[in-house]
Amino acid sequence: MAYTWDKNLETGHETIDSQHKQLVATVNKLVEINRADDARNEAEIGEVLEFLIAYAVKHFGDEETLQEKYNYPDFNVHKTYHEDFKRQVGELSRRMAEEGATRTFIDELTRFVGDWLLTHIKGDDFRMAAYVQSKEAGR
Repeated sequence: MAYTWDKNLETGHETIDSQHKQLVATVNKLVEINRADDARNEAEIGEVLEFLIAYAVKHFGDEETLQEKYNYPDFNVHKTYHEDFKRQVGELSRRMAEEGATRTFIDELTRFVGDWLLTHIKGDDFRMAAYVQSKEAGR
């Protein structure tokens, strides 16, 4: 099932929302790869995993910079969620190297990244963005 970006996922912070849209598009690329009738090669899945790892570092870094700038009180907890995501994607990348890009693996990867992203956006990121926006408005 494809993931759809809509207003319910907008945090109200332009940079964060733009990055979230790219992450949702990447999850949808995994869905597309898994739906394809032809056997997609592991290189394509590997590229998605590499993108997720690199983009997570960039996106999480941007979020954490905002949090530090405004002394976000839940910074350490939020950062722990980011570190956990990066660790889990790294583990999935290692698993793919060992097991290959089976449909079962791609299903698991897609479900993990998609579910984590939606849960994180609607919970942790909404709270963080509201806090940042309140601080920016109070300047």
